Amino acid sequence: MSRRCLSQSLRILPVALFLAAQWVAAAAPAGAAPAAAASAAGAKKASSAQPKKVITIEGVTEYSLDNGLKVLLYPDDSSTTISVNITYKVGSRFESYGQTGMAHLLEHLSFKGTPRNPNIPDEISSHGASANATTSDDRTNYFETFPAAQGNLEWALGLEADRMVHSFIAKKDLDSEMTVVRNEYERGENSPANILRERVLETAYLWHNYGHPTIGARSDIENVPIIDLQKFYHTYYQPDNAVLIVAGNFDEAKTLAYIQSVFGAIPRPTRILPTQYTVEPAQDGEREVTLRRTGGQLVLIESFHIPADAQADSAALGLLAEMLNERPSGRLYQDLIATKLAVQASANAASMHDPGYLMFTVVLPKDGNLPAARTALDKLIAALSSERFTDEELQRVKAQELNGYERLMSSSQQVASDLSENVAAGDWRLLFWDRDQMAKVTIADVQRVASAYLVSSNLTVGTFIPEDKPVRAVIPVAPPLSAMLQGYTGSKAVEAGERFEATPANIEARTHRGTAGSLKTAFLERKSRGGRVSGVIRLHFGDVQSLQNLGDTGRLTAAMLMRGTRKHTRQQLQDELTRLKATLGVSGDANGVAVSLETTRENLPAVLDLAAEVLQQPAFPADQLDEIKRQRLAQIDSSRTEPQALASEAVRRYLSPYTAGDFRYVATFDEQAAAVGKITVQDLQQFQQRFYGASNGEAAFVGSFDSPAVTQSLQRDFASWKSPSAYARAPAVYKAIAAKTETIETPDKANAVFLANANLRLREDDPAYPDLEIGNAILGGGFLNSRLATRIRQRDGVSYSVGSDVSADPLDEVGEFSVYAICAPQNIGKVETDVHEELARALKSGFTAKEVADAKSGILQSRIVGRSTDRALAIALVNHLFLGRDFSWDAKFEQSIGAASSQAISAAVRRYLDPQSLFIVKAGDFASPKH
Repeated sequence: MSRRCLSQSLRILPVALFLAAQWVAAAAPAGAAPAAAASAAGAKKASSAQPKKVITIEGVTEYSLDNGLKVLLYPDDSSTTISVNITYKVGSRFESYGQTGMAHLLEHLSFKGTPRNPNIPDEISSHGASANATTSDDRTNYFETFPAAQGNLEWALGLEADRMVHSFIAKKDLDSEMTVVRNEYERGENSPANILRERVLETAYLWHNYGHPTIGARSDIENVPIIDLQKFYHTYYQPDNAVLIVAGNFDEAKTLAYIQSVFGAIPRPTRILPTQYTVEPAQDGEREVTLRRTGGQLVLIESFHIPADAQADSAALGLLAEMLNERPSGRLYQDLIATKLAVQASANAASMHDPGYLMFTVVLPKDGNLPAARTALDKLIAALSSERFTDEELQRVKAQELNGYERLMSSSQQVASDLSENVAAGDWRLLFWDRDQMAKVTIADVQRVASAYLVSSNLTVGTFIPEDKPVRAVIPVAPPLSAMLQGYTGSKAVEAGERFEATPANIEARTHRGTAGSLKTAFLERKSRGGRVSGVIRLHFGDVQSLQNLGDTGRLTAAMLMRGTRKHTRQQLQDELTRLKATLGVSGDANGVAVSLETTRENLPAVLDLAAEVLQQPAFPADQLDEIKRQRLAQIDSSRTEPQALASEAVRRYLSPYTAGDFRYVATFDEQAAAVGKITVQDLQQFQQRFYGASNGEAAFVGSFDSPAVTQSLQRDFASWKSPSAYARAPAVYKAIAAKTETIETPDKANAVFLANANLRLREDDPAYPDLEIGNAILGGGFLNSRLATRIRQRDGVSYSVGSDVSADPLDEVGEFSVYAICAPQNIGKVETDVHEELARALKSGFTAKEVADAKSGILQSRIVGRSTDRALAIALVNHLFLGRDFSWDAKFEQSIGAASSQAISAAVRRYLDPQSLFIVKAGDFASPKH
């Protein structure tokens, strides 16, 4: 697949609201940028011509409108959602001197509304949409995923057509949002690895804007004139510079007609888009940069310039990186991790619109030998031009990549996202073109590109060393895409699936429950796209007494299961999964383990056999345990200086009722390091032999499969495998806490963290819980329209990420309420004051009828989206089996949400959310004189 690195993004959490109308010109209110007037000025009259079909490739059809807009439609009747994605071909690559970060700032301001849609967060909330906007080097995109309904689709299309030319882009919004973006910038400043990557690219690119981080320079973020942002918006946010993508369950003819009505009404602009003509010259010597900051790990990066995505060598370079990344057979793993020089090592080929880079990243523990690791990495890279890869290595990664393409085409939402990234690289057809070029790559191609580009004068990491005969890595020019893609039709489209409504009633009507040995089973057969099936097997074992002092051992046992069995090494397991076109994951702790899988109908029995082998016959290789322990210890060391990690540890320890020895005990970082360091292979073997078995468990499968055959496989693989130790559910324990505030100093960290938490004596089936969910959604659980977000982010502009959450255990009276925010250290007092005042306002005045209606709509629609994938359904079915529920419970819960009154919601909030019982933690660099 095309390999590109996304930069800054604005994450939009699911929430809810209303149906938008068609695109109509409107006058901006006082104080707003003259967006509507500017869009009309210098524009041709809108055309009434119908969209023209251009080409269809593997189910994706391109249309063009007379105003220059490209439209890509990917209908998928088996999906329960629709994704609308509009990609503007503008990113940080298009920014001028002194205006870095402008594309990203504009992305933020585009959520501030238009005259017709003044509150975009509310609208997103009312539709239960999962929405996102991201800015990268080559593009900016906006997308919404929502339950498949014509009204929702028309809302999303109308919204995107409206804000294409009518967004306010006002000075008052820039004044508040600038500080939010600056806080996002500060968050990135907390990561030495992130800053080192930026420094390497800034050093590697002397002229091209790929050397500038998308977030921009702090001074530019703080000082960019609003008139520059308005000009940038009017220039690039136009139909002839955009590609609209619609993917999912929709009527193609109706959708195309509606697109014509809302987007076709926008005139074609007469302005000429600026030409980007800067070309990075061939690098003429090694470059080095050193970063010195507080942190818990050593990081080494070595980067080389490589051609653009459309250039012929791009596919071979991508496969080269994948072969180097293979674990455990890859050379990075063998030379750096297996030798204990590093805890992480990876290669990333960033193929972009213009020449990109191949970047090697190596992470060492704080006491690691950085010179030795660098010597090993340099030796490895130098050998790539002379030591041939084997055909087995090449075919392995090719098969994995091709399997990834098959899985991609089964997900309409992912197809929309990947089409957008290939638009950024130059043309959406590159999604399929790159795949086909990859299939043609030979070992000779891989060795040739390694010899051509991985040369010392093209390297950024070291100090400058003069050379008498420098070697140049000249980057070839990409061919014209129109000629290269002429007549290209791609391959056969993926097999279509059936239409399926993810309502509780429909799920329950299609679900069949039973048993297979001691396992409870739930099967939902449906024709899925690509003939795929998702499954989850969950096993329970042990009790509080028998698991004393075994928490870390249980977690490490589960983490080791995919590292090899008595029949297959780790690499052989991965190869077998590739052959079976499957994914298999294992997670677990001391009192249970879960296997999640995805594969095709015909391969499901073999994958189940493999899952049984992983659970029942683990090998626990000593070298793999050593690797996991080193990675975990390095992670612990890194956490000791991170505000988020330190604050989270403090909260979890204060709220936890469990004492040392209980497998649920929250250990300090020192205790974690000591416990992990002591665990041996024999400990894991004894734990697996003593506890693992299928005496108590559940299994659920959703998609294209045969129920009797799956039952037979489960009985064959698990019926006779019994747990040696008795199982008893470990009940959760409620702990009453006293109000307390704790401050943690984290020197040299530009971003601070605010956490406020409280334990609740509350169970999920309590009649008040639906009311509390709604109250929390209004307070801080929604999108940017929640009260906390509106005040702290939207109005005061002091936090990029702020919100609240409420949860309750399904079986025991144990719940939790939490508030979180990030900010600059000097703003931590403002954040705390705002949180207390908003809590007090909710307790005193309750909530408005509109807030309640919007929150209900968002919760109900987001629950539909949450059930929209086969994997999510399988997990929900397994959870219900364990709890003794079916989906009638979901139906009743959603009825309770819909029936909740403002009075009941306010009463629930007043009953459970006590500001005087909060444990508050503030972590940041508060002592620094600059703060």
